[in-house]
Amino acid sequence: MQIISALFVENFALRQAPGPSTRIDLTGAFFSIVAPTPVPTTIDPHLVVLIYCGPNEPGNSLLEVIFRAGPNSDDEQLARNVSPFTVEPGKFTYRLVRGELLLTTYTQIFAHCRIATEPWHLVPLTLLPPVDMNTEANSADKHP
Repeated sequence: MQIISALFVENFALRQAPGPSTRIDLTGAFFSIVAPTPVPTTIDPHLVVLIYCGPNEPGNSLLEVIFRAGPNSDDEQLARNVSPFTVEPGKFTYRLVRGELLLTTYTQIFAHCRIATEPWHLVPLTLLPPVDMNTEANSADKHP
């Protein structure tokens, strides 16, 4: 099995298409997020992981996602999720993972994703400072 894609998204929906075939509508894919409040703050981004199972592979495995403070395997662990899944051989499946992350600085974190003991697939996410709506409105007035 292999991870085809892993993205932070705002919305995710499945729909049927002729064939029969399934379509996945992903909207609002992002790699940065504005903090809801000044740090320390908690964010809960949604990570969608698309997985393919080869036709001659068993259809059972585990998806492990570890949110870390950096790209290295020894960087601080912020949260961890392990979920078993089943997929028909030769087909695709998905897993939606929501991380609840307490962050104390505006920084870049990484979702480390893997199936069973396969190599890690990294997805970066940058936490940005909150937006001051007054400053943004004043800036828009000055720059048409």
